[in-house]
Amino acid sequence: MNMHSNNVREEQNRMATEKGDAFFSVRDIHAWYGESYIVQGVSFDIAKGEVLSLLGRNGAGKTSTLRTLARLDNPALKSGEIWLNGEPLHSKRAFQAAKMGVQLVPEDRRIIGGLTVEENLVLAQVSGEKGWTLEKIYDHFPRLAERRKQDAVTMSGGEQQMLAVARALARDIKILFLDEPYEGLAPVIVHEIESIVRQIRDLGITTIIVEQNAVAALRLSDKAVIMDTGQIVFSGTAAEVLDNAELREEYLAI
Repeated sequence: MNMHSNNVREEQNRMATEKGDAFFSVRDIHAWYGESYIVQGVSFDIAKGEVLSLLGRNGAGKTSTLRTLARLDNPALKSGEIWLNGEPLHSKRAFQAAKMGVQLVPEDRRIIGGLTVEENLVLAQVSGEKGWTLEKIYDHFPRLAERRKQDAVTMSGGEQQMLAVARALARDIKILFLDEPYEGLAPVIVHEIESIVRQIRDLGITTIIVEQNAVAALRLSDKAVIMDTGQIVFSGTAAEVLDNAELREEYLAI
């Protein structure tokens, strides 16, 4: 083997060590809101098609971490690396991350008032690579098909959450971030949203869920990361958290 081949192999080994073999890798990220140090050395990996629950009490840094991963301006990523399918995400802005297939469904859903359900979906496909067709969306979300001509903001909270997820799927998607998908929803609607997330999982879409309803999120997840004051205090399987009452009581109050 010549010197060039040795150098190439060494570089590949170095990159593999840095990024790992995971579909999505987070390596020692640190992020700030102004002078406030919010995300403090977070690292984890997700394989393609896995679902990960990002858990913790209020103020633990979960949403801030998700926003950092989606490459929003706040909080600002100061150091660390984020890799999606072998491509660097840490050097990208939010619109570039979206073009790479990162789709965030924020807690406030950001449904556009004055537009119908279908117009919200069509608008999501105006720029960039298209994802699911309207036909496929309506097949998986029959409630939205029924409401397609209705002003989107006049729907129930659960229906708006369905639309927010469907809108993300209407774009080219490699990884889905769900921020508090069950927030403010009645238990019967939570079950409907769980069903949707289960469908997404079964379709092989890699997903990170930030959720206060930890048990509901864990039931749908392969892995779990628990945060406290901006740092990871547990990383393992979802089953480990469900089976560990002491861990849940200490960090999740359940």
